[in-house]
Amino acid sequence: MSSPKASRSRWSVRPPRAVDTWMDRPLASFHLVVTVAAMLTTLGVVMVLSASSVEAYAEDGSAYTMFTRQVIFAVVGVVAFVVALRLPIRVIRAWSFPLFVISVVLLVLVLIPGIGTVAQGTRGWFMIGGVGLQPSEIAKVTFAVWGAHLLASRRAERADLKGLLIPLVPAAMVIFALIVLQPDLGTTVALGIILMALLWFAGLPLKWFVSIVGGLAVAGGVLAMTAGYRSARIAQWLDPGSDPQGAGYQSRQALYSLADGGVFGLGLGQSRAKWSYLPNAHNDFIFAIIGEELGLVGCVAVIGLFGLLVFTGLRIAARVPDPFMKILVATFTVWILAQAAINIGYVIGLLPVTGLQLPLVSAGGTSTAITLLVLGLLANISRHEPEAVAALASGHDGKVGRLLRLPVPQPYSPVEAQRARLQGRGAAGPVRAPARAADRPRTAPRGAAGQPRATAQHPRAAAPQPRAAAAQPRAAAAQPRGARRAQPDAASGRRTAVPHDPRSPERRRRR
Repeated sequence: MSSPKASRSRWSVRPPRAVDTWMDRPLASFHLVVTVAAMLTTLGVVMVLSASSVEAYAEDGSAYTMFTRQVIFAVVGVVAFVVALRLPIRVIRAWSFPLFVISVVLLVLVLIPGIGTVAQGTRGWFMIGGVGLQPSEIAKVTFAVWGAHLLASRRAERADLKGLLIPLVPAAMVIFALIVLQPDLGTTVALGIILMALLWFAGLPLKWFVSIVGGLAVAGGVLAMTAGYRSARIAQWLDPGSDPQGAGYQSRQALYSLADGGVFGLGLGQSRAKWSYLPNAHNDFIFAIIGEELGLVGCVAVIGLFGLLVFTGLRIAARVPDPFMKILVATFTVWILAQAAINIGYVIGLLPVTGLQLPLVSAGGTSTAITLLVLGLLANISRHEPEAVAALASGHDGKVGRLLRLPVPQPYSPVEAQRARLQGRGAAGPVRAPARAADRPRTAPRGAAGQPRATAQHPRAAAPQPRAAAAQPRAAAAQPRGARRAQPDAASGRRTAVPHDPRSPERRRRR
């Protein structure tokens, strides 16, 4: 009869050994980010072509107008991905605050009539050569990078609660106000999620975190009920059958599309809802077209890709030693997860319609390029895992690294992190002087495994250990071979005599 332990091990679900072996590779996180980014971008381009062909043909006489625009921004995003992949971390930290200031200036300029353009009900676009640029998408990234740099610097200085909240929260309030003036509630919600993620991963006390979340929720509720179209969306969400031909028309058509798709879908390009039945089928509600053409299988595959991306992001955040990288990767991961969850949630009727796009899949030029830039930063940071740094330093780079000729990342050093904080002191405030040489943790050169030697947390307390270790060889040298000393017998416990060397220290002292 088998034991309970054997029974549990027999029925426990474990990944295949090949998966475990592959995940143990040093560059597994990097390859996962690149693979998921490529798959989601390819899926988005194909689905935008399928969902927008009818509307584009009706407007411009060509079924490839929106598809061509999406391909152009996808190429721009790939270039941004490669650039972000090659940027040194110290350069990213040094330029975080200037880029954040530039994004705030763009948010101010877009509100000026004649400079900003009204599109989809919001004055939040710059039209450059017929191509729309949304500065609020840029502000998301710059705010996250600067916030991670600021909070990592304050944590290194052991700042108090005021140091964590100021100037991060006031700067966030400024951005919120500028975006509400457009107005764009969906982007405001996304920025609120970024702010909460930054404060949570920086170690804000729970009571203060809950208080800020409650305040932002109240403010969001007030904003949602002040405008007529927002309150109509909330009312329709609470009572789906109240206005089926008005505020609830889009959500109802999305549910019809998902129902028509069934398990395996109608086939790629065979959607009926895109024939002017479902508004914004290529943008906010593209997940409904995926469900109609690819069925439940396609929807689960999309959700699985986002789940794999979230797993990879949290894995990178847990492995990298730099606090700045930890906060930034975790914030980006939560942001992408929340935006995808909100989009899918309002398409299937679980949430009110907010207008947030499905990252990399919905038609949106600026959003696609910015999301690929974010994933490029994630891939860059994934190469700073200790195992990856060791493998790259020993020349074991992958095909992607050799193809792009990516630079070898430097291992994390507290001295370099202090230098990065000093370069960004204009944004992060005054920084303490570097630690003394005797108090710094020492790092050994990379060896075969590329790992630095383990150092004690208290160098002074560990200082007597080398002297004690050095005394042992001297004691061993003072006892020559063949020395006659009393040693315990393993069988009887008695001390037995061994041959004694006349040149021993005891013999010389007796003479």
